[in-house]
Amino acid sequence: MQVVTYSDRLTMSRAAARRAARALREAINARGGARLIAATGVSQIDFLEALTAAPDVDWSRVEMFHLDEYVGLPLDHPASFRKYLLERLINKAGIGRYHLLDGEHDAAGVADRVGRELNEALVDVAFVGIGENGHLAFNDPPADFATDRPYLIVSLDEACRRQQVGEGWFASVAEVPSRAISMSVRQILKSREIMCVAPDARKARAVKACVEGEISPMAPASILRTHANTTLYLDRESAALLSPATRGAIIDGDT
Repeated sequence: MQVVTYSDRLTMSRAAARRAARALREAINARGGARLIAATGVSQIDFLEALTAAPDVDWSRVEMFHLDEYVGLPLDHPASFRKYLLERLINKAGIGRYHLLDGEHDAAGVADRVGRELNEALVDVAFVGIGENGHLAFNDPPADFATDRPYLIVSLDEACRRQQVGEGWFASVAEVPSRAISMSVRQILKSREIMCVAPDARKARAVKACVEGEISPMAPASILRTHANTTLYLDRESAALLSPATRGAIIDGDT
Protein backbone atom coordinates (compact mmCIF):
# COMPACT_ATOMS: atom_id res chain seq x y z
CA MET A 1 0.00 0.00 0.00
CA GLN A 2 1.28 3.43 -0.93
CA VAL A 3 0.65 6.26 1.55
CA VAL A 4 0.46 9.80 0.17
CA THR A 5 0.01 12.79 2.50
CA TYR A 6 -1.18 16.25 1.51
CA SER A 7 -1.21 19.52 3.39
CA ASP A 8 -5.00 19.79 3.58
CA ARG A 9 -8.22 18.00 2.72
CA LEU A 10 -8.98 19.91 -0.48
CA THR A 11 -5.51 19.40 -1.96
CA MET A 12 -5.73 15.70 -1.06
CA SER A 13 -9.21 15.36 -2.57
CA ARG A 14 -8.20 16.99 -5.84
CA ALA A 15 -5.13 14.78 -6.16
CA ALA A 16 -7.16 11.64 -5.51
CA ALA A 17 -9.76 12.78 -8.04
CA ARG A 18 -7.13 13.26 -10.73
CA ARG A 19 -5.88 9.71 -10.20
CA ALA A 20 -9.44 8.35 -10.11
CA ALA A 21 -10.35 10.08 -13.36
CA ARG A 22 -7.21 8.72 -14.99
CA ALA A 23 -8.04 5.19 -13.81
CA LEU A 24 -11.52 5.46 -15.31
CA ARG A 25 -10.18 6.76 -18.63
CA GLU A 26 -7.61 3.95 -18.76
CA ALA A 27 -10.27 1.30 -18.12
CA ILE A 28 -12.61 2.76 -20.74
CA ASN A 29 -9.81 2.89 -23.30
CA ALA A 30 -8.67 -0.65 -22.52
CA ARG A 31 -11.99 -2.45 -22.07
CA GLY A 32 -14.66 -0.16 -23.47
CA GLY A 33 -16.07 0.66 -20.04
CA ALA A 34 -15.15 1.11 -16.38
CA ARG A 35 -16.59 -0.48 -13.25
CA LEU A 36 -16.23 1.37 -9.96
CA ILE A 37 -17.22 1.02 -6.33
CA ALA A 38 -18.17 4.27 -4.60
CA ALA A 39 -17.99 5.14 -0.91
CA THR A 40 -19.96 7.86 0.84
CA GLY A 41 -19.65 9.99 3.98
CA VAL A 42 -18.26 13.41 4.83
CA SER A 43 -14.71 12.30 3.96
CA GLN A 44 -15.66 11.70 0.32
CA ILE A 45 -17.54 14.94 -0.44
CA ASP A 46 -14.63 17.04 -1.74
CA PHE A 47 -13.19 14.06 -3.60
CA LEU A 48 -16.46 13.38 -5.45
CA GLU A 49 -16.91 17.08 -6.17
CA ALA A 50 -13.51 17.18 -7.86
CA LEU A 51 -14.02 13.86 -9.63
CA THR A 52 -17.35 14.81 -11.21
CA ALA A 53 -15.70 17.99 -12.51
CA ALA A 54 -12.78 16.09 -14.09
CA PRO A 55 -12.53 16.48 -17.88
CA ASP A 56 -12.72 13.77 -20.53
CA VAL A 57 -14.38 10.99 -18.50
CA ASP A 58 -17.08 9.28 -20.55
CA TRP A 59 -19.45 8.64 -17.66
CA SER A 60 -21.95 6.95 -19.97
CA ARG A 61 -19.49 4.03 -20.06
CA VAL A 62 -19.09 3.84 -16.29
CA GLU A 63 -20.90 1.24 -14.19
CA MET A 64 -21.12 2.02 -10.47
CA PHE A 65 -21.60 -0.29 -7.50
CA HIS A 66 -22.70 0.83 -4.07
CA LEU A 67 -20.36 0.05 -1.14
CA ASP A 68 -22.84 0.01 1.74
CA GLU A 69 -26.24 1.17 2.93
CA TYR A 70 -28.32 1.15 6.11
CA VAL A 71 -31.05 -1.43 6.55
CA GLY A 72 -34.49 0.12 6.90
CA LEU A 73 -33.57 3.71 5.99
CA PRO A 74 -35.79 5.34 3.34
CA LEU A 75 -34.31 6.91 0.21
CA ASP A 76 -35.42 10.41 1.20
CA HIS A 77 -33.69 10.33 4.62
CA PRO A 78 -30.78 12.82 4.74
CA ALA A 79 -28.41 10.00 5.77
CA SER A 80 -29.39 7.66 2.93
CA PHE A 81 -26.29 6.66 0.99
CA ARG A 82 -28.46 6.07 -2.08
CA LYS A 83 -29.58 9.70 -1.87
CA TYR A 84 -25.96 10.80 -1.34
CA LEU A 85 -24.71 8.93 -4.41
CA LEU A 86 -27.57 10.04 -6.63
CA GLU A 87 -27.02 13.69 -5.74
CA ARG A 88 -23.22 13.81 -5.51
CA LEU A 89 -22.12 11.33 -8.17
CA ILE A 90 -24.67 9.52 -10.35
CA ASN A 91 -26.90 12.38 -11.51
CA LYS A 92 -24.11 14.94 -11.42
CA ALA A 93 -21.77 12.90 -13.61
CA GLY A 94 -24.40 11.17 -15.73
CA ILE A 95 -23.30 7.62 -14.93
CA GLY A 96 -24.68 5.20 -17.49
CA ARG A 97 -25.39 2.21 -15.25
CA TYR A 98 -25.53 1.91 -11.47
CA HIS A 99 -26.54 -0.60 -8.79
CA LEU A 100 -27.83 0.92 -5.56
CA LEU A 101 -28.44 -1.05 -2.38
CA ASP A 102 -32.05 -0.66 -1.33
CA GLY A 103 -32.05 -1.72 2.31
CA GLU A 104 -35.59 -0.60 2.97
CA HIS A 105 -37.43 -3.82 2.32
CA ASP A 106 -35.72 -7.09 1.32
CA ALA A 107 -32.15 -6.27 2.30
CA ALA A 108 -30.90 -9.86 2.03
CA GLY A 109 -32.44 -10.28 -1.41
CA VAL A 110 -30.93 -7.00 -2.60
CA ALA A 111 -27.51 -8.04 -1.28
CA ASP A 112 -27.70 -11.32 -3.22
CA ARG A 113 -28.95 -9.73 -6.46
CA VAL A 114 -26.44 -6.87 -6.55
CA GLY A 115 -23.70 -9.30 -5.53
CA ARG A 116 -24.40 -11.47 -8.56
CA GLU A 117 -24.25 -8.42 -10.82
CA LEU A 118 -21.02 -7.30 -9.17
CA ASN A 119 -19.37 -10.65 -9.83
CA GLU A 120 -20.06 -10.56 -13.57
CA ALA A 121 -16.67 -8.88 -14.11
CA LEU A 122 -13.78 -7.37 -12.17
CA VAL A 123 -14.05 -3.88 -10.71
CA ASP A 124 -11.52 -1.44 -12.12
CA VAL A 125 -11.29 0.92 -9.16
CA ALA A 126 -12.80 1.01 -5.66
CA PHE A 127 -13.18 4.24 -3.73
CA VAL A 128 -13.20 3.54 0.02
CA GLY A 129 -12.54 5.29 3.32
CA ILE A 130 -11.53 4.39 6.86
CA GLY A 131 -13.98 4.68 9.74
CA GLU A 132 -13.10 6.10 13.14
CA ASN A 133 -13.14 2.52 14.44
CA GLY A 134 -11.02 1.35 11.50
CA HIS A 135 -13.95 -0.06 9.59
CA LEU A 136 -13.77 -0.74 5.86
CA ALA A 137 -17.18 -0.17 4.29
CA PHE A 138 -19.48 -1.16 7.18
CA ASN A 139 -17.25 -4.06 8.24
CA ASP A 140 -16.76 -3.06 11.87
CA PRO A 141 -14.19 -4.82 14.10
CA PRO A 142 -13.88 -7.73 14.32
CA ALA A 143 -14.38 -7.83 10.56
CA ASP A 144 -14.96 -11.01 8.58
CA PHE A 145 -11.82 -11.48 6.47
CA ALA A 146 -12.85 -14.96 5.29
CA THR A 147 -16.25 -14.82 3.62
CA ASP A 148 -16.45 -14.86 -0.17
CA ARG A 149 -19.96 -13.43 -0.24
CA PRO A 150 -20.01 -10.11 -2.14
CA TYR A 151 -22.35 -8.40 0.33
CA LEU A 152 -23.20 -9.08 3.97
CA ILE A 153 -25.88 -7.95 6.38
CA VAL A 154 -23.84 -6.61 9.30
CA SER A 155 -24.50 -5.18 12.75
CA LEU A 156 -23.09 -1.71 13.38
CA ASP A 157 -21.10 -1.22 16.57
CA GLU A 158 -21.44 1.69 18.97
CA ALA A 159 -18.35 3.54 17.67
CA CYS A 160 -19.58 3.35 14.10
CA ARG A 161 -23.01 4.66 15.05
CA ARG A 162 -21.48 7.50 17.09
CA GLN A 163 -19.44 8.51 14.06
CA GLN A 164 -22.62 8.94 12.02
CA VAL A 165 -24.01 11.25 14.71
CA GLY A 166 -20.72 13.17 14.91
CA GLU A 167 -20.77 13.76 11.17
CA GLY A 168 -24.26 15.25 11.43
CA TRP A 169 -26.28 12.56 9.62
CA PHE A 170 -28.41 11.74 12.68
CA ALA A 171 -29.45 13.66 15.80
CA SER A 172 -28.72 10.77 18.21
CA VAL A 173 -27.24 7.29 18.30
CA ALA A 174 -30.74 5.92 18.87
CA GLU A 175 -31.72 7.16 15.40
CA VAL A 176 -28.86 5.35 13.64
CA PRO A 177 -29.94 1.99 12.19
CA SER A 178 -28.33 -0.98 13.90
CA ARG A 179 -27.80 -2.98 10.71
CA ALA A 180 -26.50 -2.35 7.21
CA ILE A 181 -25.72 -4.00 3.90
CA SER A 182 -21.95 -3.93 3.41
CA MET A 183 -19.65 -5.09 0.67
CA SER A 184 -17.41 -7.76 2.14
CA VAL A 185 -13.70 -7.24 2.75
CA ARG A 186 -12.65 -9.93 0.29
CA GLN A 187 -14.91 -8.48 -2.39
CA ILE A 188 -13.30 -5.04 -2.03
CA LEU A 189 -9.87 -6.66 -2.35
CA LYS A 190 -10.85 -8.14 -5.73
CA SER A 191 -10.74 -4.66 -7.30
CA ARG A 192 -7.91 -3.94 -9.71
CA GLU A 193 -7.14 -0.68 -7.89
CA ILE A 194 -8.22 0.65 -4.50
CA MET A 195 -8.17 4.32 -3.56
CA CYS A 196 -8.69 5.02 0.12
CA VAL A 197 -9.50 8.67 0.90
CA ALA A 198 -9.25 9.31 4.65
CA PRO A 199 -8.88 12.92 5.79
CA ASP A 200 -9.53 14.59 9.17
CA ALA A 201 -8.05 14.44 12.66
CA ARG A 202 -10.95 12.19 13.75
CA LYS A 203 -9.42 9.42 11.62
CA ALA A 204 -5.83 9.77 12.88
CA ARG A 205 -5.96 6.96 15.49
CA ALA A 206 -7.64 4.56 13.07
CA VAL A 207 -5.18 5.43 10.32
CA LYS A 208 -2.24 4.71 12.63
CA ALA A 209 -3.73 1.38 13.74
CA CYS A 210 -4.48 0.31 10.17
CA VAL A 211 -1.18 1.46 8.66
CA GLU A 212 1.35 0.76 11.42
CA GLY A 213 -0.38 -1.86 13.56
CA GLU A 214 -1.02 -5.53 12.88
CA ILE A 215 -3.10 -6.61 9.93
CA SER A 216 -6.09 -7.75 11.93
CA PRO A 217 -9.89 -8.01 11.85
CA MET A 218 -9.77 -5.64 14.84
CA ALA A 219 -8.45 -2.94 12.46
CA PRO A 220 -10.43 -3.86 9.35
CA ALA A 221 -8.87 -1.37 6.93
CA SER A 222 -5.43 -2.80 7.74
CA ILE A 223 -6.23 -5.52 5.19
CA LEU A 224 -5.68 -2.94 2.44
CA ARG A 225 -1.95 -3.40 3.02
CA THR A 226 -2.22 -6.84 1.40
CA HIS A 227 -3.49 -5.40 -1.89
CA ALA A 228 -0.82 -4.73 -4.50
CA ASN A 229 -2.44 -1.61 -5.96
CA THR A 230 -3.83 0.43 -3.08
CA THR A 231 -3.14 4.11 -2.42
CA LEU A 232 -4.08 5.72 0.89
CA TYR A 233 -4.73 9.46 0.56
CA LEU A 234 -4.29 11.41 3.80
CA ASP A 235 -4.25 15.03 4.84
CA ARG A 236 -1.90 16.46 7.48
CA GLU A 237 -4.44 15.88 10.25
CA SER A 238 -5.29 12.24 9.51
CA ALA A 239 -1.57 11.45 9.12
CA ALA A 240 -0.60 13.24 12.34
CA LEU A 241 0.10 10.09 14.40
CA LEU A 242 2.09 8.25 11.73
CA SER A 243 5.85 8.06 11.86
CA PRO A 244 7.59 10.41 9.39
CA ALA A 245 8.88 7.40 7.46
CA THR A 246 5.37 6.05 6.96
CA ARG A 247 3.72 9.40 6.35
CA GLY A 248 6.29 10.55 3.82
CA ALA A 249 6.80 14.13 2.69
CA ILE A 250 3.72 16.32 2.98
CA ILE A 251 2.69 17.53 -0.45
CA ASP A 252 1.62 21.15 -0.56
CA GLY A 253 -0.30 22.28 -3.62
CA ASP A 254 -1.85 20.60 -6.65
CA THR A 255 1.03 18.54 -8.00
